[in-house]
Amino acid sequence: MNKARAIARWISFLLLIAAGQVCAELQVQISQGVEGAIPVAVVPFANQGSLSDSLSQIVSADLQRSGRFRTLAESAMQERPTAPDQVQQAAWQALGQDFVVVGQIRPSGDGYEADFHVVDVIRGTLVVSYRLPFGRAETRQAAHRIADVIYKAITGEPGAFATRVAYVSVSGEGANRRYNLQVADTDGYNPQSVIVSNEPIMSPAWSPDGTKIAYVSFESRRSAIYVQTLATGERRKVSDAPGINGAPAFSPDGSRLALTLSKDGNPDIYVMNLGSGGLTRITDYSGIDTEPNWSRDGRSIVFTSDRGGKPQLYLVSASGGSAERLTYEGDYNARGVFSPDGRSLAMVHGKGGDYRIAVMDLASRAVRVLTSGPLDESPGFAPNGSMILYAARRGQLAAVSIDGKVRQSLRIEGGAVREPAWSP
Repeated sequence: MNKARAIARWISFLLLIAAGQVCAELQVQISQGVEGAIPVAVVPFANQGSLSDSLSQIVSADLQRSGRFRTLAESAMQERPTAPDQVQQAAWQALGQDFVVVGQIRPSGDGYEADFHVVDVIRGTLVVSYRLPFGRAETRQAAHRIADVIYKAITGEPGAFATRVAYVSVSGEGANRRYNLQVADTDGYNPQSVIVSNEPIMSPAWSPDGTKIAYVSFESRRSAIYVQTLATGERRKVSDAPGINGAPAFSPDGSRLALTLSKDGNPDIYVMNLGSGGLTRITDYSGIDTEPNWSRDGRSIVFTSDRGGKPQLYLVSASGGSAERLTYEGDYNARGVFSPDGRSLAMVHGKGGDYRIAVMDLASRAVRVLTSGPLDESPGFAPNGSMILYAARRGQLAAVSIDGKVRQSLRIEGGAVREPAWSP
């Protein structure tokens, strides 16, 4: 296969990646929650009136948004305790609550401290007490961290409210079209541009420490891969080889980058040492090998290949060698990504023209379809493994729990977004 045909096939291979519209804040809504969600009351924290944002309201919204909790409206609260010994157990039981969160804000140095507690009003016990220092500009992030503490204290699982999402939006038409790679909080607030370009931006991928993003840019009218430091905006072009430069993915230790290159003919998987720039070729096949993602131990790479006639997922050693086919169910399986615990693989699962998000149990190889389609793509796990973020039709972002019971929709007013990626 010559290089021009390889590039044309690769572009066709990625047609599900569509352009979106407009740069604005994401709006997150629960479209389906867990039946029997845990009732919890987040009482307004004392002395938070001097802050521009209400911590308790943000915490309550986070818990509600998870789909695992049902929060009590402030207007329904008959008392406003601020310490555990002020919580009247019977009164909150009468309101149907299982847990009550109380707290207060105190000045501390140049900033503040949030002193908060979670009370189990069914058992009459204190679940957790926690003190969190924060600066005025960190109010929202502090609230997300508080929600993470509460989530873990009640469910036993880590929260993911204090993480971020990256996505690509597009505004304008024709010569005025602009592509914008953005990073925002998981509740859609604080969107910030990483890079804006008149040419396409694709495939954002987070470094393991959350300080950098790798992405593909066509700003020079051909594909190139960049790694950008979020705090400083400094970026480095790591690959602009002839032909395709695509699908970057950081290794778990952040020292290497898996990527798709066609510099030697067909699109294949390579691994780059980010320190030396040295390349190791991982696959060498006449078809298309693309969309690499690392196993959690860094020893293996899952990738998409049409070597069997249609796109399917394969597994190969991170040092190269023969590849093992993983998927057989359905006529299209692509965009494989490992769960944080390494036990599952999320993917785009296609059958009969419908493309949905599915999860494979790697021990049994059983595949469970989680979404309704018909054009769902770009799955990525939350860092706690509880949710999968993906792009749905009409340029919407969505998230679904790994058991399919909780669904969220993330919308941008008047437009659409693509290529979501959840931070560590």
